[in-house]
Amino acid sequence: MDLQTLAAFLQVAESQSFSKAADKLHRSQPAVSKRIAVLETQLRKPLFDRIGRRIALTDAGRALLPHARRVLQEIEDAQRALSHLMEPVSGRLSIGTSHHIGLHRLPSVLKAFALEYPKVDLDIHFMDSEVACQAVLAGTLELGIVTLPPQPLPHLQTRRLWSDPMVVVVSPDHVLAQRKNVQPAELAKHPAVLPDASTYTHRIIKAKLQKHRLQPQVRLATNYLETLKMLVAIGLGWSVLPRSMLDRSVHPLEIPALQMQRELGAVWHQRRTLSSAASVLLRRFEDHPGKNRRATRKPGS
Repeated sequence: MDLQTLAAFLQVAESQSFSKAADKLHRSQPAVSKRIAVLETQLRKPLFDRIGRRIALTDAGRALLPHARRVLQEIEDAQRALSHLMEPVSGRLSIGTSHHIGLHRLPSVLKAFALEYPKVDLDIHFMDSEVACQAVLAGTLELGIVTLPPQPLPHLQTRRLWSDPMVVVVSPDHVLAQRKNVQPAELAKHPAVLPDASTYTHRIIKAKLQKHRLQPQVRLATNYLETLKMLVAIGLGWSVLPRSMLDRSVHPLEIPALQMQRELGAVWHQRRTLSSAASVLLRRFEDHPGKNRRATRKPGS
């Protein structure tokens, strides 16, 4: 049983497809199928049920999966630990980040990093912060630059990089835009467009609204803050956006009782050794002007 065979098994299990696994491994499908067949012969048990074009893990496959993932992760950690002793900083750095952070927070830091460390292969994936955190925990991403979860996640280590104040906004033509003193309860009388319920940002907003027993009339929900801003601007409802996004297309409602803030930062698996590239990038963020620094360990640390 060699590492390439375990890697093939892991890719097939995660992709649920021999062809997709072959693409990710840059191998032919017959070569991947042969490795799985050899592994099944060695273990004397079938690892996948093949039903037409669909495949699924057998009981033996499900039992092997966490062990295979752990072995490959240990090897990768060892390689990272050794890479810290070598120069220059190089290798692949997989990062997951949200579209908002990728557009508004990362460009200047990543530009400087890429110029200084050209041998680092930046592998950037744009996704919801919640998905990025799970990918880090699963070991498919090394770093997440995300909205930090409002509640601790076991084995996820976080570092706050930015505080992100949020404000209630409406269209400049909205009836509430003409008011100087708006009470939280008045928002319930008007339609809202809010972040999707699955997002950390929605949970932060919901917790604050619930303190005022406010049930918003949600007309539309989306994961993309830029889309929410557009929906507010054309008058489809009020919303809550980062203060950093404000411009003349939306009007902020200063409601002291509804002051909200989310934290943006880096996440990584506490049980994994960060690569030299990841460590250097984190230092880049810490040295960047205006950053709020605080590292925390989550349960299980």
